[in-house]
Amino acid sequence: MADTHQGETRRDFLYVATATVGAVGAACVAWPFIDQMNPAADVLALATIEFDTATVAEGMAVTVKWRGKPVFVRHRTAAEIEEAAAVPLSDLPDPQADAARALKPEVLVLVGVCTHLGCVPLGQKPADPKGEFGGWFCPCHGSHYDTSGRIRKGPAPRNLEIPAYEYVSDSVVRIG
Repeated sequence: MADTHQGETRRDFLYVATATVGAVGAACVAWPFIDQMNPAADVLALATIEFDTATVAEGMAVTVKWRGKPVFVRHRTAAEIEEAAAVPLSDLPDPQADAARALKPEVLVLVGVCTHLGCVPLGQKPADPKGEFGGWFCPCHGSHYDTSGRIRKGPAPRNLEIPAYEYVSDSVVRIG
């Protein structure tokens, strides 16, 4: 009787050991397939970028690339800030106060993609048409944005998007 009991115990051990080895083997085979779904290192590197806004002269704008999209960084003049702040919210198709669109009023950070069909509006270069409101103009369908990136005229349904960003020093912003 003792012999039979040991045989069953040995058999049970073999079943458990085989199942464990099979589970570990399946996990080892599955891991590369699961791991390949993670973003690549080059994509993770673009998840955040830092930009020194001190390099942008007052009244000028630059475009940086973040997550494959253009981001407009504009150093606004006092007149542009006053003009944007003076616009009544009732005049805006997508009402948003100018003060809510910039962490520092003189530096505006926007995703440079028109909210109508995804075009890149003009207005970054000094010679570009800036539209009727002095901000950006999307020539594809005629959307006009003001100096705060808010839609003022045209088919675009929303203001230009403000990306998540923060200041890591007095002039360096981290986007993303």
